[in-house]
Amino acid sequence: MSNRLFLSIGEAMVELSQEGGDLWRMGFAGDTLNTAWYARAFLGEAWRVAYFSRLGTDPFSERMAGFLEANGIGTGFIARDPKRNVGLYSIELHEGERSFAYWRGQSAARHLADDETALKAVIDAADLVYFSGITLAILAPDRRAFLLDEVARARRAGTTTVFDPNLRPALWEDAATMRDWVRKAAATAAIALPSFDDEAAAFGDANLAACASRWHEAGAGEVVVKNGGGPIALLDGEARSEVIDCARVAPVDSTGAGDSFNGGYLAARLQGLAPAEAARRAHALAARVIGRRGALMPMAELVALRGSAPAAPLLR
Repeated sequence: MSNRLFLSIGEAMVELSQEGGDLWRMGFAGDTLNTAWYARAFLGEAWRVAYFSRLGTDPFSERMAGFLEANGIGTGFIARDPKRNVGLYSIELHEGERSFAYWRGQSAARHLADDETALKAVIDAADLVYFSGITLAILAPDRRAFLLDEVARARRAGTTTVFDPNLRPALWEDAATMRDWVRKAAATAAIALPSFDDEAAAFGDANLAACASRWHEAGAGEVVVKNGGGPIALLDGEARSEVIDCARVAPVDSTGAGDSFNGGYLAARLQGLAPAEAARRAHALAARVIGRRGALMPMAELVALRGSAPAAPLLR
């Protein structure tokens, strides 16, 4: 049997992170890429991990594609746009917390859902489809609707569909539009991975349990409410709830915390671990990630950390 396919859909960008003074380090990152990165490290050889997006034909797009391939993330589903470029963002740190500036108006990824035939085909080929609120936010409304229709179709067919709302109000037309599309996305998700602080600000959730219940009522199956390193709320497909206590860790750089949690959690679940144990492992991974600068730990280091959890049938 051929390897199963973990497909991540979204926008990867050139990342400039401040090293000190006028010195900046260039890398590549983006929420859906970051999650694919950590999933790749911990899934082992039974899974292929691939990225679906659109890049330009500029030198930075070429470097990004080479970087992904060199680290085991397939680029065969990435289309090229000769009229647009890869996006760019910068990170400045203040006591471990980040502030961002973006240059993404001409990003080719804004048109990643334009080729309907290609998107249908790759979703049909995938065993797990992962996307985020940022994936939706950068698309035109009709392209958002098309992507969600395809993800919903895949879920009905038995594909594991995963959504992290990753709420970024500045990317959306307005707050009401953001909330509306996130609710629609919830109904397509076999697994939802919201973050409590963002959700409480956008939807007024009083506590972790209220957040998890709202997602479940919107149609999501398994719900994992992240909480900035604190207690994590779990709600399984039968609406059974559990809270996992986690120790908070002071970050050196909080970039990639939630994305690495997502990748670690999904890898653990796909290898047969129960949600609670998967959440603990994911928290431990995220604690390592925020203890150093940058969104992506070196792949070789991550592979060395990889556990030996037994393989199990694909989570449904």
